[in-house]
Amino acid sequence: MKFLLSALILIFTPIMAFSYTEANVFQKIEKDLDSIIVKDLTKKQLIFSKDANQQVSPASLTKIMTAILAIESNKMDSIVTITADMKKVEPTILGFKVGEKIYLRDLVNAALIRSANDAANSIAIYLGNGDKQKFVNMMNAKAKKLGMTKTTFQNPCGFDAKNHKSTASDLLKLTEYAIKNSTFNAIVKKNSYAFTAVNTKRLYRVHTSNKMLDRDKYVIGVKTGYTNQAGPCLIARAKKDKKDILLVMLNAQNRWENTKLALNTILEKK
Repeated sequence: MKFLLSALILIFTPIMAFSYTEANVFQKIEKDLDSIIVKDLTKKQLIFSKDANQQVSPASLTKIMTAILAIESNKMDSIVTITADMKKVEPTILGFKVGEKIYLRDLVNAALIRSANDAANSIAIYLGNGDKQKFVNMMNAKAKKLGMTKTTFQNPCGFDAKNHKSTASDLLKLTEYAIKNSTFNAIVKKNSYAFTAVNTKRLYRVHTSNKMLDRDKYVIGVKTGYTNQAGPCLIARAKKDKKDILLVMLNAQNRWENTKLALNTILEKK
């Protein structure tokens, strides 16, 4: 009997300690946000979620869709001539000049790394053949194809709008799809990027808005977002050994600290 009790303690204590630690961490984190979903991509299992199907404003997480459509267009080496309409957006902007010629690949890098709205807007108007709404329709068609049933896009940047909505669960689906693309992955892990306009030779330098790339050694992307309505948002991917974790946080008031806490808790467990 004594041997059996010792064996049971040996078997079950580590599992209980693991679950208790994880539960405490997520109990703390969930108080600071509207919704969250965390998935182990290796095991294809959900680790934690809270209100993951609640429709909210996705802010610049929208640009993941904008970027993946651009990457899949097979026009990354095309040259985009900046128009006045492309510049008609709110900050964050890079401040392109009308008539400047920019490679589409540079616009995609700027949209993902710095979250530049003039870059995302330029992508949409160019790929929509001058019609931004046509590109937005492409975004929604892609969302439907990916099973993002509670998502509707109204613009390529992520500006707050009545029907511009998504969920943590849908954004997880989008990001899972996007990270299958090597070009996308190569961009979202960059801390900085520089490019020049083809005709004016004007130099543009962008630095990442994703502070997790500097703050956590396991993080390899993906995207930040913020608007007054959406609050601070973040999608982060982290890898250690065979573990590959994807996390979506929406309206997360302490997104940097809580993301690091969540990811490290999961990745550093034996």
